[in-house]
Amino acid sequence: MSRPLPLHRGVSGMRNLSNSNDFWDSEVKDKTEKEDLDRNRASDQSYLSLRFPFRLLCPDNSPSKYGITENGFASDPFSVGSPRSRHKLTVLFLKLSLVVIVILALTGSFWWTLSISTLSRGHIFHGYRRLQEQLVLDLWDIGELSLGASRMKEIDFCPEESENHIPCFNISENLALGYSDGSEYDRQCGQGSRQSCLVLPPVNYKIPLRWPTGRDVIWVANVKITGQEVFTSGSLTKRMMMLEEEQISFRSASLMFDGVEDYSHQIAEMIGLRNESNFIQAGVRTILDIGCGYGSFGAHLFSKQLLTMCIANYESSGSQVQLTLERGLPAMIGSFNSKQLPYPSLSFDMLHCARCGIDWDEKDGIFLIEVDRVLKPGGYFVWTSPLTNVQSFLRNKEKQKRWNFVRDFAENLCWELMSQQEETVLWKKTSKKNCYNSRKPGSGPPICSKGQDVESPYYRPLQNCIGGTHSRRWLPIEERPTWPSRSNLNKNELALYGLHSEELNEDTTDSRTAVRNYWSLLSPLIFSDHPKRPGDEDPSPPYNMLRNVLDMNARYGGLNAALLEAGKSVWVMNVVSTSGPNYLPLILDRGYVGVLHDWCEAFPTYPRTYDMVHADGLLSLETSQHRRCTMLDLFTEIDRLLRPEGWILIRDAAPLVESARALTTRLKWDARIIEIESNSDERLLICQKPFFKKQAM
Repeated sequence: MSRPLPLHRGVSGMRNLSNSNDFWDSEVKDKTEKEDLDRNRASDQSYLSLRFPFRLLCPDNSPSKYGITENGFASDPFSVGSPRSRHKLTVLFLKLSLVVIVILALTGSFWWTLSISTLSRGHIFHGYRRLQEQLVLDLWDIGELSLGASRMKEIDFCPEESENHIPCFNISENLALGYSDGSEYDRQCGQGSRQSCLVLPPVNYKIPLRWPTGRDVIWVANVKITGQEVFTSGSLTKRMMMLEEEQISFRSASLMFDGVEDYSHQIAEMIGLRNESNFIQAGVRTILDIGCGYGSFGAHLFSKQLLTMCIANYESSGSQVQLTLERGLPAMIGSFNSKQLPYPSLSFDMLHCARCGIDWDEKDGIFLIEVDRVLKPGGYFVWTSPLTNVQSFLRNKEKQKRWNFVRDFAENLCWELMSQQEETVLWKKTSKKNCYNSRKPGSGPPICSKGQDVESPYYRPLQNCIGGTHSRRWLPIEERPTWPSRSNLNKNELALYGLHSEELNEDTTDSRTAVRNYWSLLSPLIFSDHPKRPGDEDPSPPYNMLRNVLDMNARYGGLNAALLEAGKSVWVMNVVSTSGPNYLPLILDRGYVGVLHDWCEAFPTYPRTYDMVHADGLLSLETSQHRRCTMLDLFTEIDRLLRPEGWILIRDAAPLVESARALTTRLKWDARIIEIESNSDERLLICQKPFFKKQAM
């Protein structure tokens, strides 16, 4: 039985041991084939890395690295001699060619892409920036949505005891901090004075009656006052009220007093006028009523086109300011105790104090110096007090001493004592600056230096010097145009405020358009119980629901002027933000009322004060500053100031209005966005504060 021969991989044939020459030839041939094989392996390694990516495209289906001959022996696949070897070389060449073609194609594509990017780099870059900005906004929106209820949670209601609370006025806290001698009633705004909750109205709160009925009759439940406080009110103007079941009625005449009409008529006669209707002709338009009682003096003068701003100390109950505001009349919390009022120098035509509770002889007459600062040249100071009654001097030497101090100090301020009747005294401030230099040396307070004489102070400490003398606005009231011509300033007058007539004209035109648009949008809602079509005349009183408007960014007072021009029976509190240009002197000189304010602090008034809040450009103004408060803080304060069912109008850049709209949900406001003009980047946000009749659980 023959034994099978072994197979040798890598050898082309079998060795024959019987023939030595054949053996040598065989070795030489094997050596030559081995060298060829090594060279081929080296070349195979050189293109292996290029061939690898295309193995799936051109797979090698041979069962082994070397071919197997038909007789079962191993053969060299790289042998040139055989047809199979030539075929494989051809395949290898095709593979190498394919690799080269692919490399050239990739290289050309790279350089082509690079050249395109270089030529259009600007367009691609700007497009990328737009896509990036949109992506950021989209991601922000997605983030807001993903936060869900935790981020957009509605703000909680304040506890019941906060229904009349005013931030920055906390008497017990001020006493604990060491304030005394009246300064505990002053405004102290700390870092934590803001509220982060929504103030609820009293349990039995009712929507105020419409003007003019609501000016003379208010709901008892809407204010913090008891029947006992009504009956024991001792002020001259406080006594002009009657408690009738659920209402308080204010009357211009009373059995206990001759009446506000007679009183104002008396003041006019002391000036030398026929009656109070002639105040306008004497240059009197704006009046600051200090310790105003419940606003009866200003309510009577309102019908005479006279605008009276009531200021009084903070009171936790029975507040003069709160009841005056509930009547829809101008009022705010103000104090002469230790700080200057947030009004410019030379602001008012008349200051009135009827038993206002201020001891003018205290602190070396510094309170009278503040009166002089805010009084216009030629303006009037009216003081009604038992201290001024001549008959009482004979019985009380202390009263005579106090009266003598006030009289002499007023003379040293260059005030002229015009008249004195019973308990009422009337002075006229000098209209001539040289009066101060003609005084005897050391006979009165000095004139403030330019550094001390700040035209628009913001709650600065009271100054013991005469202010306003360095102002370019020093102009006697008799030389000013009378109302209503006073509201339209000419080119030379505007130059005093650094304005051109074109700027005021543009503001006036914009405000007129805005008022027309606002009234068209709101009329069907405001006058819902007396329907009217947009553009129709307003219904006669008492169907006018809007009594007052808070203009949070008043600029030049354009909204106020437009409302008056359109015949709307509302008054406007013009607020000039401390963040922007100060045109409050211009507003007051035009015959309007206003105040300087920092909107990161609480406004000095009680909750539920205004029927409408207007903010044009305020968000842009506040966000341009490095503020210490947020938009939500601002909106929470607006909610506190607004009466239930009151309106908010916010006009600003579209992105800011969109952000504001997102916050209205948290405040529970009903809101919608109006596109003002198709080509404008501004939007109008209209909101209404709901009336929550039940206390939060």
